[in-house]
Amino acid sequence: MSGLPDLPDLASRTFGGGVVAANDEFFAAADNLVDPRPPTFQPSTFAAKGQVYDGWETRRRRDPGADHAIVRLGLPGVVRLLVIDTSFFTGNYPPYAAVDGCAVEGHPGPAELARARWVPLLARTPLAGDSRNAFPVAVPYHLTHVRLTIFPDGGVARLRVYGDVVPDPALLPEVFDLAAAEHGGWIEACSDRFYGAPQNLLAPGPARTMGEGWETARRRDDGNDWVLVRLGLPGTVHFVDLDTSHFKGNAPGSATLRAADARYGDLDDPRTWFPLLPDTRLRPDTRHRFPVTEPRTATHVRLDIFPDGGMARLRVTGRADPTARAVLAALRERTRLPAAGPAPAAPRGAGATDLAPNRPHRDSTRSTDVSDPA
Repeated sequence: MSGLPDLPDLASRTFGGGVVAANDEFFAAADNLVDPRPPTFQPSTFAAKGQVYDGWETRRRRDPGADHAIVRLGLPGVVRLLVIDTSFFTGNYPPYAAVDGCAVEGHPGPAELARARWVPLLARTPLAGDSRNAFPVAVPYHLTHVRLTIFPDGGVARLRVYGDVVPDPALLPEVFDLAAAEHGGWIEACSDRFYGAPQNLLAPGPARTMGEGWETARRRDDGNDWVLVRLGLPGTVHFVDLDTSHFKGNAPGSATLRAADARYGDLDDPRTWFPLLPDTRLRPDTRHRFPVTEPRTATHVRLDIFPDGGMARLRVTGRADPTARAVLAALRERTRLPAAGPAPAAPRGAGATDLAPNRPHRDSTRSTDVSDPA
């Protein structure tokens, strides 16, 4: 599936997503829904309750009803795309599914969520087995939880909830990572993603393996690889981290980092860009930290690696622009779910792949595949 925005999975365990409740987990635990890794399958692997599946699987229903699981989003935000992944579920996938969302601040439990206002994100829609079923969402509110309902029962490998992060400015410290996905940073473009997704650069915490970083194919020409990052909030950059942890025989030889403020210049104009880090030698399997000697306000950074290789993390630490917090607070208010009133109609996915064009605070011109990173 192509032509879909390069958005973070708000529900991923990587970002703190989790399953709050599920009415049935007889064959396989609902926690698997938010596993960031692609689902796997080993035929003829039987446990006490039958074939082992990497996903959430409920028992066969003998009465009317449906099964459901409630997922806490690790990153509250505006949902743009749902992927209900039934990989390896062939004779036991649910024929239909629906998804609803709610917004409850704090750390609510199942009882509080049961009293919350839920709005439909996806009406009851047919699913295909052993497939990534992708559905656009056009609900303009930032949410904290989603509820997957399957009709009448069956198994789902993963639930991906792609969207725009809307962080709470009240929870942001004075100095923080402006590029972090949890603060709204995202990848606008990159030269190559052959071995690893560039989104991994902005993930929280240290990478545990080489597979949790960004790695390009080997170059056989005179060029170099690069990645363009839009900062979650415009701000002044004070120091940067270029982390090559786990990349030993395949770390870049060197790197540069440039920044630009797109509010006052065209990103396609080289004069808009200014250096944060000159061409600097990198060591394998090392976290490099560099101060920025002349801090300036930026909305974007571009990392160039020479000539190719892998990077575990990119951190861009600084202070948000004084107006940025007010803009973010206004965005949160504009996308707040009303306590009452008519709920928006949920779209029926039925094979749709085009996303709603109006996103709350960024362009939707960049796109990529929704397949899970290896």
